[in-house]
Amino acid sequence: MKIEQIYTGCLAQGAYYITSNGEAAIIDPLRETAPYMERLQKDNVKLKYIFETHFHADFVSGHVDLSKKTGAFIVYGPNAVCEFDCISAKDDEELKIGDITIKVLHTPGHTMESTTYLLKDAAGKDHCIFSGDTLFLGDVGRPDLAQKAADMTMEDLAGILYESLNNKIMPLADEVIVYPAHGAGSACGKNMMKETVDTLGNQKKMNYALNQPNKEAFVKAVTEGLLPPPGYFGMNVAMNKKGYESFETVLNNGMKALTPDEFEAAAENTEALILDTRDSSVFYKGFIPQSINIGLNGDFAPWVGTLIIDIKQPILLVTDLGKEEESVTRLSRVGFDNVTGHIQGGFAAWLEAGKIEDVVDRITAEQFAKEIKIGKDKVIDIRKDTEYAAAHVDEAYNRPLAFINEWVKDINPEEHFYIHCAGGYRSIIAASILQARGYRNFTEIEGGFSAISKTNVPATDFLCQSKKMPA
Repeated sequence: MKIEQIYTGCLAQGAYYITSNGEAAIIDPLRETAPYMERLQKDNVKLKYIFETHFHADFVSGHVDLSKKTGAFIVYGPNAVCEFDCISAKDDEELKIGDITIKVLHTPGHTMESTTYLLKDAAGKDHCIFSGDTLFLGDVGRPDLAQKAADMTMEDLAGILYESLNNKIMPLADEVIVYPAHGAGSACGKNMMKETVDTLGNQKKMNYALNQPNKEAFVKAVTEGLLPPPGYFGMNVAMNKKGYESFETVLNNGMKALTPDEFEAAAENTEALILDTRDSSVFYKGFIPQSINIGLNGDFAPWVGTLIIDIKQPILLVTDLGKEEESVTRLSRVGFDNVTGHIQGGFAAWLEAGKIEDVVDRITAEQFAKEIKIGKDKVIDIRKDTEYAAAHVDEAYNRPLAFINEWVKDINPEEHFYIHCAGGYRSIIAASILQARGYRNFTEIEGGFSAISKTNVPATDFLCQSKKMPA
């Protein structure tokens, strides 16, 4: 028996590859199938089952393409209704893979079809659980994502999740290994550990959600402090239920190379968004006007989904040379399939063609310290409210990047302001969005609060409600 966790840091997502005696199973695969096909061929095993823990909201699974290529059965838990061939397994049903057994444990609460898969080894002993979004390390799945579809409140779902955990998960032995679908950084939970594997016994000891005295306390604990889910989540759920365009088709469309003139014409004659995936430290020095920068070297896919939202939005790409395929692939993981091409030769080709460029007004933290007049100059801190609450520039306003589509309307274009995040990645994203919408009267601070905190600029951890972004 072999179990391999295939972890994707950008999405904080874990897929699992399991083999036993010539057969294999894959749990919660990502969109692109090549990594799994390569493993199957190398190990000379037949893929028998593709297990899905639930209809994912934060990424598009590779279940449909993988099933078409291998003939493997797609398996969901009870209550799952798909628009493609799949097995909706019964609670406690057992399926064999070589010498091992996968037992279906229906654990609704995160969603109503949410299922945990218990792996029993060749001797029939409980070995591990693939807990999906039911149980994370340090947390449990948020109960607010499926409430509209299930016609339930998040408190209703949290109560159901409590019963699932206590009736199906907690009775298992302490030595059982927990393999969750996500880790720290995912929007599917609020308190996840950076570790990606743990024992159930340790989770019983330290997971706050598993240590509540009763259902009422559990419901209160897991529903407090939940941020609104990113707007693209519902569209990803729909793709996972209904199916989607093959990844190869999406990739071929995105890999269409356009000359600078063709690229400019496409941008002008369509409603395509120009997405520049280069590093923020390069982008700010020069870019195609109206471009939005979301760098690959960060939480690329989640930020695309949070800020662009509409997965059908046509996209034209500007990338570092050789990063075109990676950009298209990572967009497809969150359902952004409508990439219509990229500029051949990258931004350098744009300049060589004599096209105009734009820049971001960026200064160092040291220069900011010399210029800033606390109480007079406006400073916008786009970090999360928890980061802001921990420490921030005195008198700074908190406007988290995730909500820029709302708060940008409150900006006075005549009033100069400074903008920063923690290190520069998010503030350049914000700067590109602001400039694309006609806001020019601002200065971005290189290195963000990390650099500012090393200067003599006054900082505080006092949270003034008038400075906090309205709910």
